[in-house]
Amino acid sequence: MKKEQWNEEIALLKSLAERTELEHSIKWGIDVYTLEGKNVMGIAPFKSYVGIWFYNGVFMKDSKNVFINAQEGKTKGLRQWRFNSIEEIDEASVSAYIKEAIENEKAGLKLVPAKPTKPDLPELLQQALEQDKKLKAAFDKLTLGKQKEFAEYITTAKREQTQIDRLEKIKPMIMDGIGLNDMYKKS
Repeated sequence: MKKEQWNEEIALLKSLAERTELEHSIKWGIDVYTLEGKNVMGIAPFKSYVGIWFYNGVFMKDSKNVFINAQEGKTKGLRQWRFNSIEEIDEASVSAYIKEAIENEKAGLKLVPAKPTKPDLPELLQQALEQDKKLKAAFDKLTLGKQKEFAEYITTAKREQTQIDRLEKIKPMIMDGIGLNDMYKKS
């Protein structure tokens, strides 16, 4: 990441945010602007662009149609506005967006994540759980996230034999209450 290449753009964007009541801080290594402790926007440079993140951008009108959802299907509320040069930064438009983000925060607009639902189980796993009461009891004790990991692990195998092999691999993990990806998670 060549932050130096974006110094002028970052300085301009920061100056627009600093003309408001937002408070500046550094979080996750980027400039973040908050209102009463709540994240409103962030500014960060990347290789090919510098961006503004609006943490509750999903509620903004986006009248200029500039927003990007960087991780469609994953990112729910966050929206980005990317700039490739200083010429692309229209001060009046960016200021209007920042003002709208502040007003939305004051209005208490907040995205409430949907409650996780039980995953759809592949037939092979469903049959194994029906045939083994202890396995089913252990599976039911797992978090929905772990249940989903196991279901996806089997479902993503293309060949039936691979699905069967994966099922045999995860049975001891289920019995021990260990998630498929626990070894990669920080404790």
